[in-house]
Amino acid sequence: MAELSETRFAEPERVGELLATRRRRTIAGGDGRLMIVACDHPARGALGASGNATAMADRAELLGRLVTALSRPGVDGLLATADIAEDLLLLGALEDKVVFSSINRGGLQGSVFELDDRSTGYDVQGTIDARFDGAKMLTRIDLDDPATVVTLETQGKIISELNRARLIALVEPFLSRRVGGTIVNDLSPDAVIKSIAIASGLGASSAYTWMKLPVVAEMERVMAATTLPTLLLGGDPDNDPDETYAAWEAALALPSVRGLVVGRTMLYPADDDVAKAVDTAVSLVR
Repeated sequence: MAELSETRFAEPERVGELLATRRRRTIAGGDGRLMIVACDHPARGALGASGNATAMADRAELLGRLVTALSRPGVDGLLATADIAEDLLLLGALEDKVVFSSINRGGLQGSVFELDDRSTGYDVQGTIDARFDGAKMLTRIDLDDPATVVTLETQGKIISELNRARLIALVEPFLSRRVGGTIVNDLSPDAVIKSIAIASGLGASSAYTWMKLPVVAEMERVMAATTLPTLLLGGDPDNDPDETYAAWEAALALPSVRGLVVGRTMLYPADDDVAKAVDTAVSLVR
């Protein structure tokens, strides 16, 4: 941590130099499957995992877990905000990895403006400059909140720009609503299907658009709603791990599903064995 801090203080240009020379790989790899480690929750003020409200607050511990996860065989890459991606870059953990930037982090968890989700993370030009493979955006749709249309308009423009740059636009849609002041995502099959339909139509092209979707009931019917390549999200590890893995395995067998994007489930497993959790997830993908 001291070396990272010193480099950031004395040699900030090192980040750009490493981005320019980082070894890259094709997105599809050898088997067309993807296992991506996600870590963009902290920038939304969401630091909790496995029942611990501040689990992700210690940056040294978080980076250690991420380095372990990214080093495991079969892990293809990372989805993160700039602070985390650049720490891992300086640590040499992003060589030969697929990397997705995180676009919108403005809708801070628990805020009154949570659904007015401004793009405050990476932008398209930053993703291009970093030589990353695509950008991810959370697309929460509340039919009772006027802020939703601003989010949709902004993201439609971003998706158009990413498609023109031939970069993946990884869209994570939810139908959401406020319940007692808290944002709740509707995970019923019909709601997920409707969110897919809305998100799929964003932008002037869908050639490079992918979906990032939750694993819910009736996944076969849900996945019948799209031809877009899809990565499944892991979510917070609240359920029994065996049940979670069984649900992932079944969903991964469906057409259009290309792999997993998992963060807290693997980084903060119940038994605290990051390598074991990652290896289990990889075995399901491959």
